[in-house]
Amino acid sequence: MHFRIQKDYLVRGVQDVMKAVSSRTTIPILTGIKLVADESGVTLTGSDSDISIESFIPIEENGKEIAEVLQAGSVVLQAKYFSEIVKKLPKEQVELEVGSHFMTRIKSGKSEVNLNGLDPEEYPHLPQLEEHHVFHIPGDLLKHMIRQTVFAVSTSETRPILTGVNWKVYNSELVCIATDSHRLALRKARVEGRNIPEDFRANVVIPGKSLTELSKLLDESEEMVDIVVTENQVLFRTKHILFFSRLLEGNYPDTSRLIPNESKTDIFVNTKELLQAIDRASLLARDGRNNVVKFSTLDSDMIEISSNSPEIGKVVEEVQCEQIEGEELKISFSAKYMMDALKALDSTEIKISFTGAMRPFLIRTGNDDTIVQLILPVRTY
Repeated sequence: MHFRIQKDYLVRGVQDVMKAVSSRTTIPILTGIKLVADESGVTLTGSDSDISIESFIPIEENGKEIAEVLQAGSVVLQAKYFSEIVKKLPKEQVELEVGSHFMTRIKSGKSEVNLNGLDPEEYPHLPQLEEHHVFHIPGDLLKHMIRQTVFAVSTSETRPILTGVNWKVYNSELVCIATDSHRLALRKARVEGRNIPEDFRANVVIPGKSLTELSKLLDESEEMVDIVVTENQVLFRTKHILFFSRLLEGNYPDTSRLIPNESKTDIFVNTKELLQAIDRASLLARDGRNNVVKFSTLDSDMIEISSNSPEIGKVVEEVQCEQIEGEELKISFSAKYMMDALKALDSTEIKISFTGAMRPFLIRTGNDDTIVQLILPVRTY
């Protein structure tokens, strides 16, 4: 194998696939990046057997020459060293040539590095998915949907299914739900599809870690991402990247019963003001159990946020609301959960609906039901 390539494209490709490479793997070859060069361009692959990422660098794009393949072939190079070397090469063009026993020469300007390569035949093959049903969603929307749900997955392995986000597709609508049993984040959006029958349903659980890594690869652009779901794998495909993730096995709990239909108290408030007040109140509660703050309605347009830490001190703060409808309320909740939820809502004004001091409450943006955050309160009295 022998090719020349623009350094910045190679660096970006390596950075993309490195997100799937783990240093802690039982399969030694997976600590490497696989490079394949052919007449269409150069393909890089990284995998940790849960996630696999393939990044393709074409020979040319928009009339600009990016790579020149002098001899087709493939090799696996140690990811840790290869990624560092590529980043620090001096010139804008990199030449890579594989000799006997996969000894690889990397040249740029006056710099030359020789790396021991591994046999690419030993590298596991990426899953071949049957593409019966393909969905499309804009990359920026997908990125936002991941950000607005993935923070609520469980970090505990006691219930592995809750470490993933439940994705359901029905009637051209994608619903993403994450819960750690103390809070829940839900986000809906329309999706377009190809070869999708009327009664098609998909219901899968994608590991939260996979979605976090995918989100880092997605651009803030409206370019479409293809999604292919099979029984145990999901594939996300953009212009130059294939991202495979295994799915979690098991049934995700039915969360629809958790979301209350009616409310006794509705509060309309400015998101930023509430977030900052809870942030300040949580400063003293941070060392306490669960980082709890108290929340109570004072009159028709004022709420009080407080926290009390006997050995440190207390914070009391009033926040002006747009309006408060319904019964008086006193409730306590985790400041961290509340702040996570508020940061996920892209809106200046929010509506919080309470159904009682010990019942889950909902946070939404106005009358929009495409994004819902639900938090369970904490008993403090």
